[in-house]
Amino acid sequence: MRHIPVPLISPADALPGPYLLFLGDTKEPAYAKTAFGLRDWAADRCVGEFHIEGATVSTGLAAMTPAQAHANGARALVIGVANAGGFIPDHWQPALVNAMEAGLDIISGMHTRLADMPALQAAAIRTGRQLIDVRRPPSDIPIANGRKRSGKRLLTVGTDCALGKKYTALAIARAFSFRGLETHFRATGQTGILIAGGGIPLDAVVVDFAAGAAEMLSPDASENHWDVIEGQGSVFHPAYAGVSLALLHGSQPDVIVVCHQPGREHVLGHSQFRVPSIEETIALTLQLGRRTNPCIRCAGVSLNTAHLGEAEAEVLLASESLRLGCAVADPIRGGAAFDRLVQACLEN
Repeated sequence: MRHIPVPLISPADALPGPYLLFLGDTKEPAYAKTAFGLRDWAADRCVGEFHIEGATVSTGLAAMTPAQAHANGARALVIGVANAGGFIPDHWQPALVNAMEAGLDIISGMHTRLADMPALQAAAIRTGRQLIDVRRPPSDIPIANGRKRSGKRLLTVGTDCALGKKYTALAIARAFSFRGLETHFRATGQTGILIAGGGIPLDAVVVDFAAGAAEMLSPDASENHWDVIEGQGSVFHPAYAGVSLALLHGSQPDVIVVCHQPGREHVLGHSQFRVPSIEETIALTLQLGRRTNPCIRCAGVSLNTAHLGEAEAEVLLASESLRLGCAVADPIRGGAAFDRLVQACLEN
C-alpha cells in the first residue's frame, strides 16, 4: 500500500532561517528542551543563543544579540522554551520586539499566539517581520475510529515529561533508516515539528480529536514501513496523561520503548507526585495500549544518562538490562547496547 503523507505544519524549508535560539530568563534546563533539541538535531540551522537577565540555562552556542545574529546570517528568532502552560511572559516582549527591529522573524511553538499579543503584532507590522506559530494543528482532524491500520508503528513513552522521548524516537528512526528500512519520524510536539518539518502538535488539539490526530499522523502504509512516533507526557502524569493516552490509543503502536531518567524521583513541576517505576510504566502502558492494538509489546528501555560518566552509565545500562530482562540503552551514547535495543524493536 502506498504511504499517505501527513500534512506538514510549517515545513522546515519554508521557515525563515538560520535561527537564533531565545532562552528568555529560563532557569530550568528541562523547560529549554526546544532550544536543546534544535541544537542537537538541527545544528546546521542554529547560529547562536540569546537570553535576558536572570537566565541560568545555556545551550553552549555562542551568545549573541539579535543584531549580531542577523549579521552572522540568522533570519529568525526561535523561542526555545517550552514552559508549563506554553505562555509568553510579558517581560519577554521587549526582547522579541528588539529581535524584529534587528531584522529577525519570530517563530514560536508556545500555546500563546504571537499575533494575539498587541505589542508584538504592532512591531511586526512596523518592521515588516513575520510572526510564525508552529503549534497549530490542522483543521480537518477526524474523531478516532480505532480501525487497525496497515504498516508498523513504534511509540516512545515515558515515566515523566522531558526525559528523552523525542531524542529516542529520532535516534531509532535514524537507526532504522541506516538499516535500509522505509521509516518516518512522526513529530507530535513543537520541537519535533521544527526538526522534522512536519507533524501535529498533539497538545494543541481539542481533546475529543486528539486520538484522531494520532491516527491521522500515522496513516495506512506498506507492511514494511515504520512510523516512529514521538511520545508526549506520561500516562501517570497528573496534568498531561490525557494527551499521552490519546496518543497511545490513536497511534496503535506495535512496539513501545519506555524512556526514563535515572535519579529523577518526582514528576517535573509536580513535586508531590513520585515518578513511577519502569515496571509500572510498562505494565500500565501495555494494558491501556491493548485496547486498540492487542499485539502491542515493549521492546526495551531508553535511559537518559546524560548526568552520568561513561563508565557509570555503561554499568547502569548493563545492570538494568539484566534486572528488567530486556534491552536497555542510552540512544545518545549509542554503541552495542543501542544496537541491541534497535534489534529488539524489529523482532516479531
